[in-house]
Amino acid sequence: MALAAVLGLATLTVGWVCVAQEPDKAAGPRPQARADARPQKEGHVARDERRAAQQAVPHPGPPAAPPASAAPVAAPQGLVGVSEPTRARIPAESRQLILVTGRAMDSSESTVTFYTRPAAGADWVKAESWPARNGANGWSVERTYGDLTSPMGVYALTDAGGLLPKPPGTRLPYDEDNGFVATGLGVNGESLEGSFDYVVAIDFNRRPGRSPLDPVMPDGEDKGGNIWLHVDHDGPSQGCVGIPKAAMKKVLETLDPAAKPVIVMGPAGF
Repeated sequence: MALAAVLGLATLTVGWVCVAQEPDKAAGPRPQARADARPQKEGHVARDERRAAQQAVPHPGPPAAPPASAAPVAAPQGLVGVSEPTRARIPAESRQLILVTGRAMDSSESTVTFYTRPAAGADWVKAESWPARNGANGWSVERTYGDLTSPMGVYALTDAGGLLPKPPGTRLPYDEDNGFVATGLGVNGESLEGSFDYVVAIDFNRRPGRSPLDPVMPDGEDKGGNIWLHVDHDGPSQGCVGIPKAAMKKVLETLDPAAKPVIVMGPAGF
């Protein structure tokens, strides 16, 4: 009976990652569900441990503090709208980069641009760009659970998954699972259906080398977690970044673990 209760609770909470459910106004204020806590299936554990043993990826992590002067610069390495301190934190060995540029510190609208370079230290070359959504309350350096912001910083991209089968050519470890289902409504009352058809885990407060469904948060639950790049649901998120479904397929078809891909995310000029 106890096991059935636990499984039932997990089923109710699984759809809360990255999105905010519309509150029940008739019932009055209520505590926010622990949206970032996803259950981990037993089958994932052994597979994830093998994956983690095979790849130890350094975490560039968030910036220590907002740059004193964060004006956008015409970057010598080809990146536009990124400050020198942030650019310096991009691993030298990375040859693929997703840049998320927010309109403003408190804005939920942004642009995602895919960059590549032929070798470490070479100039970055813009490949494609798409409209995007981020956290409902914009961005933060020190994100806390439930603040509806996206974390600023430079993070590795190591694992992917989704409700749908992986697109042809996907090279990131991919976990196809029926746990990738969003329930309820988004911040603006929009449907969340299909949001997790494809996801790429952003290595913020997570263990690389495991399914995006892994609930463990190494830096503590207060920071929140399960921050993903996923399919846009025409509304802001709790902290994830949403892009069109066709763009997500393109990203999955293109990202290559050998290229040490990273995501650089924050408001313009951060």
